[in-house]
Amino acid sequence: MKLKQVDKISGIRSEDFLKNYLKPGFPVIISDFISSESPAWKKWSYDYFKEIAGDIKIDVYGKEEESMDRAASAPVGQMTFAEYLDLITKEPTELRLFLFNLLKIRPELKHDVIYNDVTGGKVLQWLPFMFFGGEGSSTRNHFDIDMSHVFISQFQGLKRIWLFPNDQSDLMYKLPYNFHSIANPKYSNVEEYPGIKYLDGYEAVIHPGETLYMPAGWWHYIQYETEGYSISVRALANSISEKLKGARNLFITRHFDNTMRKIFKGHWFNYKINTAKRRAHNAIKRKAR
Repeated sequence: MKLKQVDKISGIRSEDFLKNYLKPGFPVIISDFISSESPAWKKWSYDYFKEIAGDIKIDVYGKEEESMDRAASAPVGQMTFAEYLDLITKEPTELRLFLFNLLKIRPELKHDVIYNDVTGGKVLQWLPFMFFGGEGSSTRNHFDIDMSHVFISQFQGLKRIWLFPNDQSDLMYKLPYNFHSIANPKYSNVEEYPGIKYLDGYEAVIHPGETLYMPAGWWHYIQYETEGYSISVRALANSISEKLKGARNLFITRHFDNTMRKIFKGHWFNYKINTAKRRAHNAIKRKAR
């Protein structure tokens, strides 16, 4: 597996960002996507979050490898938001928050973030998502189901993110009708999953104040180097075909997969694993030519 470092930019004009990064779909770290004038930099802290939302009950998520047969993993437990923040502050943990959006629960927080929109208005600023994780936690290797561009901005801690273009899906052992891989690019045995050796991607380590632009359809494996949190906003895919693919994924593909899993149970998952391995084998053969 090869990993090149993602470039960093700042002060870029919208027309240059669109031309050099968004339209060709090329990842980059933007140092000034979140304005230094944003009130969040002075207001936000774990103590502040506990004050405004600490008593809210939340689902916590662990290792996603334990639910590879599902489009989304199931929670492993519940606690209050304050208890979770105390936990990640105190010690490393694999527990993460998924689909807990503090910005939706406390929408006034959206006013604390000022964006320098390098896309010239394409970013959906009204649709932010917030992610928390403990030191050592990670997401499974996946690409986003809606096929949108993603701008993930770090506010506390460090994240290490590995990125791979979508045309390497077969080498990734992508499950049919899903949007994640059965192979983990960091931990999987290359004897069992030899396609990993042929992956050619990028590595980005984002610090507070930095934003990683992830092109539509790109695979990403997110690792929390420390505890921390980030905000992501999205921009619609470039082409009509990508937009249609995202809509199909959201409204048809995932529901078809859920139905087949309920009907055929483990047989459906075994079929998908065998298909993923066969496709990877064929991709390796093409690489070897």
